[in-house]
Amino acid sequence: MLTFIPTPIGNPQDITIRAIKCFEKTELFLCEDTRHTKRLLRLLEERFDMVYPDAEFLSFNEHNGEERLTQIADSLEEKEVVYVSDAGMPVISDPGQILVEYCQREEIAYDVLPGASAVTTAYAASGFEEGKFLFFGFLPHKGADRNSALSEAMNSSYSTVLYESPHRLLKLLEQIVAIDGSRELFLAKEISKKFQRYYRGTATEIDEILQSQEIRGEWVVVIRAMQDIAKTLSFDEVFAFDIPPKPKAKLLSRLSDKSVKECYEELIRN
Repeated sequence: MLTFIPTPIGNPQDITIRAIKCFEKTELFLCEDTRHTKRLLRLLEERFDMVYPDAEFLSFNEHNGEERLTQIADSLEEKEVVYVSDAGMPVISDPGQILVEYCQREEIAYDVLPGASAVTTAYAASGFEEGKFLFFGFLPHKGADRNSALSEAMNSSYSTVLYESPHRLLKLLEQIVAIDGSRELFLAKEISKKFQRYYRGTATEIDEILQSQEIRGEWVVVIRAMQDIAKTLSFDEVFAFDIPPKPKAKLLSRLSDKSVKECYEELIRN
């Protein structure tokens, strides 16, 4: 039996009793980083009297996942196997997806335990009332792919949740300000850890605040939906935006009686 178990994204007390009980009987751990998982288990042993399991530990990541499947295929059916990422909900922006797909294809029983997730925690903390969002994970690091993905996020009718590394955060804010400095954002730093901090305001306001700070730790960025702002813009104003044709056509369609296809064809002609 394979079980996917969420691990704390910061505070170790966020571990669940059910997760601890599963850890105690595990025979094989598949880990994003075996060293990180062993440290977590020792901490749980010390603080919460968990019985440290007599188990084998193997790395399972985006680099070796496919190869590792050939080694562990029998174990997935014969042993108590657990998959964990370094922090948070496995499979979400995580190589555990390879395992889920494999189990479905081979009809192997598996279970996913509920638990900590930076995505839902940050969105709940944002206070944005729309109640629906898209999750983009990490944007591409650079180039046209990054610009295209960010444009799609900025021009969506849904709020968008992103992950961003500390060394790219200011660059992300700079890009957002260039597109729409008045867009409302919510940023969560180091969720559930000692230095957790929330920021809510316009892109320009948050950019000015963070320019004077040393950027460290993990960040979640929530970009508020375009729909509330689009109502104040005219068709011609949106038509003049320097954004890719596909997301622009969707915006123009919402501001007119034209279909997305008609708007797209008009953009291509011009």
